[in-house]
Parts: sequence; structure tokens; C-alpha cells
Amino acid sequence: MKRPAISVIIPTLNEEKYIHYAQEGLASQAFRDFEVIVVDGGSRDRTRTLAKKFAKVILAKGANVSRSRNIGARAAHGKILMFLDGDTKLSPGTLAEYDRALNNGYVAATGPIYPLEKTKRRVRMAYKFVTVDLIRLSIMFGVPSLVGANFAVRKDAFERVHGFNESYITSEDWDLSQRVKRLGKIAYLNKALALTSARRTLAWGIPYYAKYTLKNIVRYNLLKKPSSDYEKVR
Repeated sequence: MKRPAISVIIPTLNEEKYIHYAQEGLASQAFRDFEVIVVDGGSRDRTRTLAKKFAKVILAKGANVSRSRNIGARAAHGKILMFLDGDTKLSPGTLAEYDRALNNGYVAATGPIYPLEKTKRRVRMAYKFVTVDLIRLSIMFGVPSLVGANFAVRKDAFERVHGFNESYITSEDWDLSQRVKRLGKIAYLNKALALTSARRTLAWGIPYYAKYTLKNIVRYNLLKKPSSDYEKVR
């Protein structure tokens, strides 16, 4: 049996209203050599039923996002692991961009993330600032802070750094990317675009979300103790 080039790993929890966006984005991909693995933390809605239409589904009741992603990675057959959130829709060329970059010298890569919903201009500008400007700068200055909703990493590199730190429920993506950077170059790919639900930003408001994020950056980088207080927004 031929192994897929890319394994797309999606951690989920009660994503019944949004999982179809992930399905639609994956169905639109020009690059077709991939498998999809959904690791569900124990949804009480129809998430698993809907996910079975397009993915292999693994139940990991009670698992946090870091453990769910690690479980998915262990089950993956691809040489590239692409991490996607259950409320996130990829643009049609995203997987092709990741395949190209990670087969041409890069160990990991990420791309822009914009709101899925129609939002006010200031919300879109905030997403651009965080997922384009800041992420580009973080890579440039050697402290890559990739976002878990949309990034890819070579599986051999992921295994060498022992995957995600399962004690982290926030900053787990920053932590992984800063360990992976020791193994090679990380790319920012303008065309590896994803649209993700802005429900948390809209629920919290930009000022509080910005304050929480900046505080967490300091906690992680200075103390290696990111916040464990992360309200579930569904």
C-alpha cells in the first residue's frame, strides 16, 4: 500500500457546527496525496459522525490538544505532518505549498490565517498583524512561533523533538516550533492560506485577546510556564 505524502491531523472537541469547513477545504485541494486523521477528545455532539465522512477518526476521550496531536502523529503514515484545527478551512493550494517547501530543504512551514467569518476590518487587521507580520518576524529573529491551526512539519523532525509537550494546553505550538528550529530552516509561505473561526477573538474582544496573548508570550519565553487557563469557546 502506497503511503501518503502528507498526513493532515485535526484535534476536535464539539466541532459539529464547524467541521464541515475543514472537510470543504481539504476536498478543494489540488494536491491529493494525503490522508486525514481526526483525533476527538470526547465530543458530545455529532463531530465524530461528521468527521468519519472524510477522515480516520480516533477517540481520545479527555485528551488535551497537545496529546491529541501526538496521538494523530503516531497514527500518521505521511512523511509530512500538517496540523489543522477543526474550525479551519484551507485554501486550495495550501497542501501543495507545504509539500513543495518540506521536500526542498525546510523542516517546517506555516502560512497566513484570516477569519472565517465576515468580521470588521480591525479584526482582519489584527489577524494579519499576528499571523503574518509577527510570525514572519519571529522566524526572522530565530524564535519561530507557528500557529497550531495551520502549519506543517517533517515527521522525522517531529519525532526527534518528541512531539508536543502534553503538559501544555497553550503555547504548545510555539514550544514545538522553537524546538524544531534546531533541526533546520522554517519557511513562511504566503500561499499556504487558512481561514479559521474568529469566535474566540469575537467573544473575548481584541483588547482582552491581545493582553492574554502578550502575557502568555512573556510567561512562555521567560518562565516556560504558559497559561493553563484557556476558556472553551464553542
